[in-house]
Formats: sequence, structure tokens, C-alpha cells
Amino acid sequence: MASSATFAKLDAASSTWIGRQSLSSRPQPSSRLAPSRVSLPIRAGHYTDELLKTAKTIASPGRGILAVDESNATCGKRLDSIGLGNTETNRQAYRQLLLTTPGLGEYISGAILFEETLYQSTTDGKKMVDCLVEQNIVPGIKVDKGLVPLPGSNNESWCQGLDGLASRTSEYYKQGARFAKWRTVVSIPCGPSALAVKEAAWGLARYAAISQDSGLVPIVEPEILLDGDHGIERTLEVAEKVWSEVIFYLAENNVVFEGILLKPSMVTPGAEHKERASSETIANHTLTMLRRRIPPAVPGIMFLSGGQSEVEATLNLNAMNQSPNPWHVSFSYARALQNSVLKTWKGQPENVEAAQKALLVRAKANSLAQLGKYTGEDESAEAKKGMFVKGYTY
Repeated sequence: MASSATFAKLDAASSTWIGRQSLSSRPQPSSRLAPSRVSLPIRAGHYTDELLKTAKTIASPGRGILAVDESNATCGKRLDSIGLGNTETNRQAYRQLLLTTPGLGEYISGAILFEETLYQSTTDGKKMVDCLVEQNIVPGIKVDKGLVPLPGSNNESWCQGLDGLASRTSEYYKQGARFAKWRTVVSIPCGPSALAVKEAAWGLARYAAISQDSGLVPIVEPEILLDGDHGIERTLEVAEKVWSEVIFYLAENNVVFEGILLKPSMVTPGAEHKERASSETIANHTLTMLRRRIPPAVPGIMFLSGGQSEVEATLNLNAMNQSPNPWHVSFSYARALQNSVLKTWKGQPENVEAAQKALLVRAKANSLAQLGKYTGEDESAEAKKGMFVKGYTY
């Protein structure tokens, strides 16, 4: 259980439970030209006030999210890259390095954890959750159960984890988590098929409604993979279609838009496209998609990096913040915050301080980008290396 300090800092007064309409069956496909019956709930749920407060805290100026929610298998891949075995002790050491970085809360407002870390303590016996709360960083939790093949699709995937989600999110709340993450993917080279898009949108909407009922702000993440040789206009077309479906089903499930965060991919050309796009072009296409599809009631847009280099992800974010936006436009990065950290640490205790400084460098750069003040000066060659991996799995 989380300490009393955790709840003293994160709990908020909540209103009386009135209820939420629940949908008991999956909707049938329709040939609508425009969404019908799209309406926000007018009756507050038990956690509504707290959800709005949590979302606003995460979407605070100059701050973004550190994603440390890699599964044990994926974390093992990261550790293997520096010659460390995939053991709980090594995973604990690395995550402790990240979450106990002095001054991290100046640039980071939320940290997404894997379940192991949510229940883990440091080597000194301090709960990882409490390390975050002391720096005014909101603890979050990955709640999906990963991707599996989607029968009837064009070799596409769907995200599992709705079974038992209500009980799991309730327990995560008790442990100190205040927001959640669910990642599904859409592949442009695979079509994407209408079935895969609807499955992604429906799953995200059900997850979001369940999470809000448990007091967790849901991060809604339909990642449009970088794989492919398509141009940026094709990415924009697919992104608009995906987010149209996602927003429709969020409303159908009576999700409170003011109490969610979105984690979209930036609109870029496919990783194998012959022409690269400038940060200004990427920003223009991405903001075009957001303005066409995302309600201004949503407090925060926390972009994923998706295999971009550390510098690319930061430059693109900065370009999107050169003029005012109706949402807090920020970051929720994993590799784009951690790559330099891992290579600095190398698994050696004597390198912990240097690795934490490397994390602060990247966190500060993205904080400046959120404010539209990042210049890209004095960046290392390592930070400019791309991290795209074709067919990458988490």
C-alpha cells in the first residue's frame, strides 16, 4: 500500500457518486458520414474533480512525462544493450536511477511505471511511488496486456487487457497510481483495415471509461507506427481517420474529456520514405490533424517519440509550440529520454550521478521545447542518432 504521504499529496476531494452510463455490448459497424449522438456526460462521477486536478497537474507548463513502463522483457533488451542481465535487481537499479534523479520534478510532471516498479522499493527501502510524489511527479501505470494478432485483419494486432481491468485499476489507485496508459498500434503498410482501426478505438474507449471509474486519468495512445515508405500526407490521412474513431467512441462511452490525456504519434513520413521532412513540416501536419480532430476540452497532448532520435523528437515538439495551442502540447518519451542515460550509466554504480545528469539534460531540453524555447545547440552526436527499429515490439 502507498504511504499516507502519497495520498496526502495526490488525493483530492471528490463529489458524490451519481453514476456512469455503461455500454454492455460492442457497437456494430456503421456507414455514418458524421458522428451521431456525441455528447459529453453532464453528471459527475465519484472521481471527476480529482481526475481534472490530476490531468491539470500533468499538463503543467514546461513539464512532460517520463515513460518507464517497459515490460520486463523490453527492459531486458535495454539492459542487454549495455551488457547487463535481465534480473529484478538490475531492473530495480536502473529504475531507481531514473526515479530518484534530484531535480527531475522541475521538468517531469508524471512517470509511467510498469507494475513491478509500482510495487517496488529502492535499495534503501523507500517506495518508488514516494520518490516521485516528493518531487511533485504523478505516478502512472501501464495497464494494457500487450498486442496479439487480430483475426480477420490484414496481419494486424489488437490490444488485450480489458478483462479484469476494473479490479486492477482499483488496486493500482490504492498503491498510489493516479493515471494510466494503454497502448495500441495502427500500421499504415497493413492498410490499415477498418476492423483494426475500430478495434483500436473501441478498446481505448472502454479502457478510458474503466480507468476514470477507478480514479485514474487515462492516457489514450493509438500509436501510428513509423514503419513504411509512405509520404507525410498519407500519415495525415490515416491519423485523421484513427483519431476520428477514437474521439467518437470516447464520447459514446461517456468519458470525461477534461480528465484524459492523449498520446499521439507525430505526423511524419514513413521511416523508409525517400524524403525526410523538416521539423516545421512535421509540426504543421501534426497540428493540422489535432485541430481537425481533437476537442479543446482535452487538457494535454503528450507526444510519443516512436523511434525518432532524441534531438528530432525535441526539435519537432519545439516547432509545435511556436504559437499558442488550445491544449498543453508536450512529451511522453521513453527512448528519447533514456537512450543517453543508459549509455552513460553502463550498469556501473560510479556512473549513476553522471547518468542522472544526462537524464536532466534531456528532460530540460524537452521542457524548453514545451515552452517553444529549445534551440538544439550543443547537442551530442549520440543524441542525434535515430532509434527506429523496423517491426519494433515492446
